[in-house]
Amino acid sequence: MESLSHTSLFSWLTNGETASYQNHGQTLSRHVESQAPEGTTSLRLIYESPVSEAEIARAISVSALPLSLALIDRQSGLNCIELCSNEPFDFTHLQLFSSIESVEAFSIAPEQPVLNRPGILVMDMDSTAIEIECIDELAAMAGVGEAVAEVTERAMQGELDFEESLRGRVSQLTGADESIIQTLCDKLPLMPGITEMVRELQSHNWRVVVASGGFTPFVGHLKALLNLDAAYANKLDIEEGKLVGTVSGTVVDAQFKADTVDRCAQLWNIPRGQRLAIGDGANDIPMIQAADYGIAYHAKPKLKRSADVAISQLDLRALPYLLRLV
Repeated sequence: MESLSHTSLFSWLTNGETASYQNHGQTLSRHVESQAPEGTTSLRLIYESPVSEAEIARAISVSALPLSLALIDRQSGLNCIELCSNEPFDFTHLQLFSSIESVEAFSIAPEQPVLNRPGILVMDMDSTAIEIECIDELAAMAGVGEAVAEVTERAMQGELDFEESLRGRVSQLTGADESIIQTLCDKLPLMPGITEMVRELQSHNWRVVVASGGFTPFVGHLKALLNLDAAYANKLDIEEGKLVGTVSGTVVDAQFKADTVDRCAQLWNIPRGQRLAIGDGANDIPMIQAADYGIAYHAKPKLKRSADVAISQLDLRALPYLLRLV
């Protein structure tokens, strides 16, 4: 039996021929992702750099649990190791693995959505799919940025009614030249990892949708860039080349976002268990609760408390590693 350094541990997982190792009295075995041992609980450690592997190996040894290990392979560019145990991971174990710098630990349930079956992801846009709040950027270009940004933050924290705050903020844009919309579209900053995440999901026949409390030019631009299946947002009213300070049509509010999960799932015959949603603000709570698996992304506290899982350090490339293969 071989005593494992982090180098030999990850080498064994990748190339080893033996089924198990003993490491200071700890039994380690290995499995492939689609054949995780029955009756075990699973934890996935997702990380960006192999530099983290030394600390992961140390934590595995310190845990003293009999574990089955697997490398989780995705095309989105991060690294992931799955730990399966016959014993539950208690708070001490979770704290041990979560404390590793640049590593995020996630519990994986047997009913977790499956990557290699059709599914749907409904995304928020501002501060989730892109790095900015479009209304704040438009307001800054219109010279009213500070006042609008303050209201946006309060709305995201869940302190204000969304529709009321939306109409109030849009009214501040009255008289702004419509050219600011194209200017912002031309420099729309995608959230790191979104391209890789969407590509990975689409390669497994997933549908990807944006439902945004923002505005149609920006979701349309994002839809074209990423080849998304659908995009919903609010329509800014423009007359004679100027913003008139209003929106028209159905307001894309929290309930509209939640309804989008069900409506699109029915449209494409996505089964229960395969409906995901991801967002960052309080306005996304009904949407992630309507989904089978709701993800908080670098989120406000109210949303984190409502989500099934929270990605807090890594970028959007982490999402495919939260899904199972069967």
